[in-house]
Amino acid sequence: MSADPNALYSRKNPFPAKLKTNRKLTAEGSAKDTRHFEIDLSGSGLAYEVGDSLGVFPTNNPALVQEILSVLGFSGEEQVPDPNGNSVSIREALSSHYVITQKDKKLLAAIAEKDPSAAHFVPMTTPEGKAELDAYLWGREVIDPLLAHPAAKFTPEEFVKCLRKLQPRLYSIASSQKAHNSEVHLTVAAVRYESNGRPREGVCSTFLADRADTAPVPVFVHTAKHFRVPEDLSTPVIMVGPGTGIAPFMAFLQERKVSGATGKNWLFFGDQKAATDFLYREELEAWQKEGVLHKLSTAFSRDQSEKIYVQHRMLEAAEELYAWLEQGGYFYICGDASRMAKDVDAALHQVVEKAGGKSPEEAAAYVEELKKSKRYRKDVY
Repeated sequence: MSADPNALYSRKNPFPAKLKTNRKLTAEGSAKDTRHFEIDLSGSGLAYEVGDSLGVFPTNNPALVQEILSVLGFSGEEQVPDPNGNSVSIREALSSHYVITQKDKKLLAAIAEKDPSAAHFVPMTTPEGKAELDAYLWGREVIDPLLAHPAAKFTPEEFVKCLRKLQPRLYSIASSQKAHNSEVHLTVAAVRYESNGRPREGVCSTFLADRADTAPVPVFVHTAKHFRVPEDLSTPVIMVGPGTGIAPFMAFLQERKVSGATGKNWLFFGDQKAATDFLYREELEAWQKEGVLHKLSTAFSRDQSEKIYVQHRMLEAAEELYAWLEQGGYFYICGDASRMAKDVDAALHQVVEKAGGKSPEEAAAYVEELKKSKRYRKDVY
């Protein structure tokens, strides 16, 4: 690899990488489609650290692009400006440059202006109509109001002016470059669901799952200095990563193995069912046998009548967990910010109260001290 990392390629100039591996991690019968991707960085000069994220620029589903073109009566060859002002075909613009899934009030206002039967959109575009707007937008995409109001006719240029720029998605890196020199790995759940009678999908997760085998994958490295492994190799590490939150911890464990870290490693992993959703089971069990992974605490929420999550496993192991913290252990969380991270944080306070014999106030001060000394780190989204 080039000795000058990140010199040529960046968010503004992503590297056109090749997808080498697209492997399904979930088994038949799982409610999820979670995959392991290996992306070839050969010749890019891109360097990353464990804890960093990979930015991926997706393209939209060609079938959805075609449907929008058909509804609007465009051939696809009409020239329009992309978000940087360059002239491209509208097919290219809708494929690679603009958001065609989530719509916003700009498009609704434009439709209302062109079709009197869409007048009900007008109040939604006012500050007072925000709740009504949010309710309408939920589970709908650009195609929905276009299908509902075919009388709204646009020129190609007018239409793209109503759309937002397509942004890259950031995914926690699931590999250590010390272990995989010219590759980067990701753990991604392909988002697919139905709403308002139509199948829907996540733009980037399904781009990787369904379309990236034949197209370049434009990528860049997004640095996350706040989410590194401890510099002191003798430090114990506690990692809490349910579902795809396991990604950075696969990287951590690879890094700890390659660097010969002597500190103990404890992973809390949770998902729905052990039989279908135990991501990276073989690798994790191999690391346990090798002594790289000292403790693996799993929580499969649907394998018993009452739901068990990672925070329950933390409370069950409160004494030992507190002992690891007292030995200078670092505590990491990766995953959903809105619920899981809050529940795990609450469980951490309870662990400190229960095992440390502290009042709620003392436990809060203890956790605050972990944060101040950068021993409590989060990668949440």
